[in-house]
Amino acid sequence: MNVKNFIVGGIVGGIAEFLLGFLFYGFLFKENFATGGQENMALIFLGCMTFGFFVSYIFNQWAGISTAVSGLKAGAIIGFFIGLHGNFFTNSMNAAPDYKLMGLDMIIMIVMSAIVGAIVGLLIGKMK
Repeated sequence: MNVKNFIVGGIVGGIAEFLLGFLFYGFLFKENFATGGQENMALIFLGCMTFGFFVSYIFNQWAGISTAVSGLKAGAIIGFFIGLHGNFFTNSMNAAPDYKLMGLDMIIMIVMSAIVGAIVGLLIGKMK
Protein backbone atom coordinates (compact mmCIF):
# COMPACT_ATOMS: atom_id res chain seq x y z
CA MET A 1 0.00 0.00 0.00
CA ASN A 2 1.19 3.48 -0.82
CA VAL A 3 1.26 5.14 2.61
CA LYS A 4 1.31 8.67 1.18
CA ASN A 5 -1.84 8.01 -0.84
CA PHE A 6 -3.52 6.47 2.21
CA ILE A 7 -2.69 9.42 4.47
CA VAL A 8 -3.52 12.17 1.97
CA GLY A 9 -6.71 10.36 0.88
CA GLY A 10 -7.74 9.85 4.50
CA ILE A 11 -7.18 13.48 5.47
CA VAL A 12 -8.93 14.91 2.40
CA GLY A 13 -11.75 12.37 2.70
CA GLY A 14 -12.23 13.16 6.38
CA ILE A 15 -12.33 16.90 5.78
CA ALA A 16 -14.79 16.40 2.91
CA GLU A 17 -17.01 14.27 5.18
CA PHE A 18 -16.89 16.96 7.88
CA LEU A 19 -17.84 19.74 5.47
CA LEU A 20 -20.58 17.67 3.84
CA GLY A 21 -21.93 16.76 7.27
CA PHE A 22 -22.13 20.43 8.18
CA LEU A 23 -23.90 21.16 4.88
CA PHE A 24 -26.46 18.35 5.19
CA TYR A 25 -26.99 17.94 8.94
CA GLY A 26 -26.12 21.44 10.12
CA PHE A 27 -27.69 23.49 7.34
CA LEU A 28 -30.00 21.77 4.81
CA PHE A 29 -31.74 19.36 7.21
CA LYS A 30 -31.08 21.14 10.49
CA GLU A 31 -34.76 20.96 11.52
CA ASN A 32 -34.83 17.19 11.09
CA PHE A 33 -31.65 16.53 13.08
CA ALA A 34 -31.89 19.15 15.84
CA THR A 35 -29.37 18.63 18.62
CA GLY A 36 -30.09 21.57 20.88
CA GLY A 37 -26.54 22.83 20.46
CA GLN A 38 -25.04 19.96 22.46
CA GLU A 39 -22.79 18.50 19.76
CA ASN A 40 -19.10 17.93 20.45
CA MET A 41 -17.39 19.23 17.33
CA ALA A 42 -14.06 17.61 18.21
CA LEU A 43 -15.64 14.16 18.34
CA ILE A 44 -17.61 14.83 15.16
CA PHE A 45 -14.40 15.85 13.41
CA LEU A 46 -12.59 12.74 14.66
CA GLY A 47 -15.48 10.56 13.47
CA CYS A 48 -15.28 12.17 10.03
CA MET A 49 -11.53 11.67 9.88
CA THR A 50 -12.02 8.02 10.86
CA PHE A 51 -14.45 7.59 7.98
CA GLY A 52 -12.03 9.30 5.58
CA PHE A 53 -9.23 6.94 6.58
CA PHE A 54 -11.59 3.95 6.42
CA VAL A 55 -12.52 4.76 2.81
CA SER A 56 -8.92 5.56 1.90
CA TYR A 57 -7.71 2.26 3.36
CA ILE A 58 -10.30 0.22 1.48
CA PHE A 59 -9.59 2.01 -1.78
CA ASN A 60 -5.80 1.82 -1.44
CA GLN A 61 -5.29 -1.57 0.17
CA TRP A 62 -8.12 -3.78 -1.02
CA ALA A 63 -10.01 -2.36 -3.95
CA GLY A 64 -7.44 -0.50 -6.02
CA ILE A 65 -9.93 2.27 -6.66
CA SER A 66 -8.35 5.24 -8.40
CA THR A 67 -11.10 7.01 -10.34
CA ALA A 68 -13.93 9.30 -9.34
CA VAL A 69 -16.59 7.05 -10.88
CA SER A 70 -15.44 3.85 -9.18
CA GLY A 71 -14.97 5.81 -5.93
CA LEU A 72 -18.49 7.21 -6.22
CA LYS A 73 -19.99 3.74 -6.65
CA ALA A 74 -17.94 2.15 -3.87
CA GLY A 75 -18.57 5.12 -1.58
CA ALA A 76 -22.33 4.83 -2.10
CA ILE A 77 -22.25 1.13 -1.21
CA ILE A 78 -20.11 1.80 1.88
CA GLY A 79 -22.50 4.61 2.87
CA PHE A 80 -25.49 2.31 2.48
CA PHE A 81 -24.09 -0.31 4.85
CA ILE A 82 -22.63 2.19 7.34
CA GLY A 83 -25.96 4.06 7.31
CA LEU A 84 -27.93 0.88 7.96
CA HIS A 85 -25.58 -0.12 10.75
CA GLY A 86 -25.75 3.25 12.46
CA ASN A 87 -29.50 3.68 12.09
CA PHE A 88 -30.31 0.19 13.32
CA PHE A 89 -28.23 0.61 16.45
CA THR A 90 -29.17 4.23 17.09
CA ASN A 91 -32.88 3.43 16.89
CA SER A 92 -32.75 0.07 18.65
CA MET A 93 -33.61 1.69 21.99
CA ASN A 94 -36.56 3.72 20.67
CA ALA A 95 -40.00 2.28 21.33
CA ALA A 96 -41.26 3.98 18.17
CA PRO A 97 -38.41 4.64 15.71
CA ASP A 98 -38.93 7.46 13.22
CA TYR A 99 -38.67 5.51 9.98
CA LYS A 100 -38.95 8.62 7.81
CA LEU A 101 -35.99 10.15 9.64
CA MET A 102 -34.08 6.89 9.28
CA GLY A 103 -34.78 6.93 5.54
CA LEU A 104 -33.65 10.55 5.23
CA ASP A 105 -30.48 9.76 7.16
CA MET A 106 -29.81 6.78 4.88
CA ILE A 107 -30.15 8.94 1.77
CA ILE A 108 -27.86 11.60 3.23
CA MET A 109 -25.28 9.00 4.26
CA ILE A 110 -25.27 7.39 0.82
CA VAL A 111 -24.89 10.75 -0.95
CA MET A 112 -22.16 11.97 1.42
CA SER A 113 -20.25 8.69 1.20
CA ALA A 114 -20.53 8.65 -2.59
CA ILE A 115 -19.08 12.16 -2.78
CA VAL A 116 -16.29 11.31 -0.34
CA GLY A 117 -15.59 8.13 -2.31
CA ALA A 118 -15.41 10.08 -5.57
CA ILE A 119 -13.02 12.61 -4.02
CA VAL A 120 -10.76 9.95 -2.50
CA GLY A 121 -10.79 7.84 -5.69
CA LEU A 122 -9.95 10.84 -7.86
CA LEU A 123 -7.19 11.93 -5.47
CA ILE A 124 -5.62 8.48 -5.40
CA GLY A 125 -5.67 8.37 -9.20
CA LYS A 126 -4.03 11.79 -9.46
CA MET A 127 -1.23 10.80 -7.04
CA LYS A 128 -0.25 7.64 -8.94
